[in-house]
Amino acid sequence: MSPDCDATLSVDEVASACPKCGELLDVQYDWDRAQTPKSLRDFESRWSSRNRPLDFSGVWRFRELLPFAAEDKIVTIGEGQTILQPSKSLAKYVGVNDDCLFLQYEGLNPSGSFKDNGMTAAVTHARMVGATTAACASTGNTSASLAVFASTSQLLNVVVFVGSGAIAIGKLSQALDYGAHTVQIEGDFDDALMRVREVCAAMNIYLCNSVNPFRLEGQKTIMYRVLEGLNWEPPDWIVVPGGNLGNCSAFGKAFVELKQLGLIDRIPRLAVINAAGANTLYQLHEEQGLRWNEGRVDGESINGFYSEMDANNRRASTLASAIEINRPVSLKKSLRSLDACDGVVREVNDEAILDGKAQVGAGGFGCEPASGASVAGAKLLREQGIIAPSDRVVCILTGHQLKDSTATVNYHAGQSTTGYGKAESPFSPGKFANRPVVVENDLDRIMDVLRGLVG
Repeated sequence: MSPDCDATLSVDEVASACPKCGELLDVQYDWDRAQTPKSLRDFESRWSSRNRPLDFSGVWRFRELLPFAAEDKIVTIGEGQTILQPSKSLAKYVGVNDDCLFLQYEGLNPSGSFKDNGMTAAVTHARMVGATTAACASTGNTSASLAVFASTSQLLNVVVFVGSGAIAIGKLSQALDYGAHTVQIEGDFDDALMRVREVCAAMNIYLCNSVNPFRLEGQKTIMYRVLEGLNWEPPDWIVVPGGNLGNCSAFGKAFVELKQLGLIDRIPRLAVINAAGANTLYQLHEEQGLRWNEGRVDGESINGFYSEMDANNRRASTLASAIEINRPVSLKKSLRSLDACDGVVREVNDEAILDGKAQVGAGGFGCEPASGASVAGAKLLREQGIIAPSDRVVCILTGHQLKDSTATVNYHAGQSTTGYGKAESPFSPGKFANRPVVVENDLDRIMDVLRGLVG
């Protein structure tokens, strides 16, 4: 990914970083040789052949736009059956016109999160290279996704590294139930990722975190489905939570490629929303002015930021565990996407995240806490006048509500803890809490309560 590096690896090689310059790798295609569609509408023909697994998949029905695998090597479990849903209630909350707010709900994936879009591509590549064991570090969703793909396909043994107290119970239960070997180390996600990269290199294990460039190829398809849901017309804004920044990187790559191929005429703007307690990208991009700079990113600024963070023992801390990451591995790639998409970065506190999540739920789409960041971020950008009332805005909902049901119950019921090993929350019950009513076991009293609730 360095502009001064000309190293090229074959698709059948396994690497997450360039052996020459050390930067993360990209998957690049010779589009002149690929059989690309003349129009995005060409993909509509596959809607009538959903009995074919590759056409049913919301990732692989777009396979001409990620042409690295032969069809007989592709591993699919029905991922990508997601919807783009307009929401008048969220439009009102965010402050845009009634028909201008859309939710891309990735919680409908087999493991309940967006990770399945990338994992189908990573596991496909693992199959291509003959891998027998795969591993990842995870705050929860990655481990659940890798585990379900491995158990369903019976192709891989799986080892999952998690930090101490850094995974929601619902997500941990998936990794355990699907048979993944789970290793919990002292430290946070950043520590776990560092160790799993070392282990994979030393033991020749296939790494499935978003340092894997094929993961990001699969995640591009989230944007293809957004365009599909909007009749192939780009929105004005894509708003996405920012954790390890794989989605941000993949989305920008998707739009740049589509524009290069003449399949869209403009690129939407991108807004990445950090939690205030895990705001590395916000601090570097918005406060310190770090930019892509045609690939010549100021590495000294990044290293200085991390050194200061270590000196103060500043750890990521947010109730939105999926984005509780201080050292986003795709930081430089995200800067490239922000540059290509005229992007912005914002931070929102946990209270705003949980309020956004509650408003999503009240509109009928339960989501994990991290998803609430996209709604809270859109609301903030509207208040700042950056998003206009008439702009068409797509908020990415990264995972299902049941990924972290403890946080949901605590928000509404006013409990003191927020999940597996987490600290006490100062935000319970929430602004939009739907608190359960406690009533004695007496019919007359129950009837009195119900009259007060429903009239």
